[in-house]
Amino acid sequence: MPNVLAGGPRILLRRLREIMAEPASAQARLDKLVMVIASNMVAEVCSIYLRRASNVYELFATEGLNRGAVHRTRMKQGEGLVGLVGETAEPINLSDAPSHPHFSYRPETGEDPYRSFLGVPIVRGGQVYGVLTVQNRTARLYDEEEVEALQTVAMVLAEIVAHGGLFDTSELDEPELRADRPRAFRGEPLSDGIAIGRVVLHEPRVKVERLIADDPQFELARLDKALDQLRASVDQMLTSTELDLTGESREVIEAYRLFAQDQGWRQKLRDAVRTGLTAEAAVERVQDELRLRIARTGDTMLRERLHDFEDLARRLQRHLDGNVEPQRELTKDSVIVGRAMGPAELLDYGRERLTGLVLEEVAPTSHVAIVARAMGIPLVGNVEGIADNARAGDLIVVDGETGEAQLRAPPEVVRAFNTRRSLREQRAAQMAQVRDLPAVTRDGVHIKLMMNAGLLIDLPHLKESGADGIGLFRTELQFMIGETMPRLSDQIAFYKRVIDAAGDRPVVFRTLDLGGDKVLPYGRWEREKNPALGWRALRIALDRPALLRYQVRALLCASAGQPLRILLPMVSDVAEFNLARALIDRELERGRLLAQPQPKQTFVGAMLEVPALMFMLPQILRSADFVSIGSNDLLQFVFAMDRTNPRVSRRYDALNPAALTLIRQIIRSAADAGGDVSLCGEIAGRPLEAMALVGLGLRTLSMQPANIGPVKMMVRSIDTREVGEFVERLCGRTDHSLRTRLTAFAAERGVILK
Repeated sequence: MPNVLAGGPRILLRRLREIMAEPASAQARLDKLVMVIASNMVAEVCSIYLRRASNVYELFATEGLNRGAVHRTRMKQGEGLVGLVGETAEPINLSDAPSHPHFSYRPETGEDPYRSFLGVPIVRGGQVYGVLTVQNRTARLYDEEEVEALQTVAMVLAEIVAHGGLFDTSELDEPELRADRPRAFRGEPLSDGIAIGRVVLHEPRVKVERLIADDPQFELARLDKALDQLRASVDQMLTSTELDLTGESREVIEAYRLFAQDQGWRQKLRDAVRTGLTAEAAVERVQDELRLRIARTGDTMLRERLHDFEDLARRLQRHLDGNVEPQRELTKDSVIVGRAMGPAELLDYGRERLTGLVLEEVAPTSHVAIVARAMGIPLVGNVEGIADNARAGDLIVVDGETGEAQLRAPPEVVRAFNTRRSLREQRAAQMAQVRDLPAVTRDGVHIKLMMNAGLLIDLPHLKESGADGIGLFRTELQFMIGETMPRLSDQIAFYKRVIDAAGDRPVVFRTLDLGGDKVLPYGRWEREKNPALGWRALRIALDRPALLRYQVRALLCASAGQPLRILLPMVSDVAEFNLARALIDRELERGRLLAQPQPKQTFVGAMLEVPALMFMLPQILRSADFVSIGSNDLLQFVFAMDRTNPRVSRRYDALNPAALTLIRQIIRSAADAGGDVSLCGEIAGRPLEAMALVGLGLRTLSMQPANIGPVKMMVRSIDTREVGEFVERLCGRTDHSLRTRLTAFAAERGVILK
């Protein structure tokens, strides 16, 4: 057989393009296509099998086999050599096909004389659309160049089939192969609300418009230039003085650079271009092959390496496209879809045009989920596979209450969700009726319902929700959304706006809770093996006292003439709290010496997130004016589970007897010491959990503004004595979760849990 790379594949691709442009029927074009492929590859048989419903591969066109077998011969996935290629998504190259154990003889095809067999999958976007085969009478193996040539043709054929270039893919009776088919996904509801809008991809892949190269040498030059630019951009990460990479963080980027310089990867890309593809199409083809191969191995390390190559491929495509930074233009109804995201990235998008968020990897208590709730953005998390299936501009419906995400939803589904949204608005109107009513139980106990905040856009929620004040203001968000450290004057103005918006209602400012998954874009941070237990929050403040004093100075100036409440995060023992309080006292003294206006009173509290502190409550309450239980981190540490890891975060329930017993012990210890204790965390905003907390003795809860209405309705429907007695009995049980028992109790007593 002649060398097929001596102009053959390029001629074949040009002929393929010409055939597709002909005004003939789909069958006529397929028949001509197999004839041209057979001729070009000097094969006696060429056949195209396309996938039907239930993973059946049907013969759609053939040159060399009996034409009467077209649309009659079918093989299930895994059946015969064609079914095996479809199942493995790998080429099969045999010199004696009839002797292979998977060979399935079909007399209607008349393939008896043919010994050699080469089959390649027709693949696009990780989906196998069909199988392309060539056969010869002579018993021989096809060489690598021939395999490569047939794979190139199969890739172009996949693009044409997927985009309806031959016929409507719905004719294949396989909805999974339609690029525009509706898809329903189920994930985890992480932020309430319903969004109907258009997809904006957080990490979009460059759309490949041109597949067949007019000038392969020009495409090779483009590819080499883009690869050099890619390597240079990765090298810049390592030499950048702004990043200051050391230790493990440098090792990660070094490994990333090795991937970018991988000669095997580069050679595969160049070989794909030499077959007649454009540089962009070559990147797409190599990634498709790599993705399928690694997905079938089940090897965790290889999957991790695939993530690196996926990212490199996206970057390389952007260098080829000339747009190194991905474009993210938002319309008025944008829904962000991505694999993962940090809180700062979400804040970068802004709230004005963003209506929803769907992520593949996110935990309920991760900070991006908390920020989404603070911004009032419906969020569905842990939605497997949606990032690969979504396209920019697709219509999407997101239900943050049930965890549904409907991609390319049909009109009837959109109507149903619009109806649900109307019902939610009616329920919101009911909540508005109780907004100005006090949160007082049936037996006359007043429960303070505070709101969590961190952004200026949160401030109108104070009035809208009827909150008694701001129980937790996350000051770090102001630092995370900018490109530089906020100036003192900017911080003062920012805090003053918060205090003015609150009026007579109290505001608790938590000092910077940085570290862990909250990293400043302009800071120098070393990667830590376990960041949740590492250098963060108060630990940073004590090591960098100027940072804490700078922030306290701004808070003191902004609070002139009014009470100031400061909450120190991640307090591990009494000694470090006293050190931090001493820094605050120094700033108070400095203000007095300079005759600057002072707050009317300054209260300093400790956030109880580290379990060690609960054993020192009597001692800490001699130094601290109040204690606030940070349930998110406290329960993470108590259960030894990473709350940002979806695999383990859902294994443990806040209504576990151990969690309730722990909180009961904290409340009792604080009461014995005569101290003030409250709770801020995700569990405070869930009516069922909040009912249990009130039963344990908590009288101040801080939550997201949207949760105040439902929690207030619950509070107004309970008797604290009844709930307290019931929860006290539950603390001695050994159930994994007390959720079912508490729900039954609420139903029996008529407690409202909306």
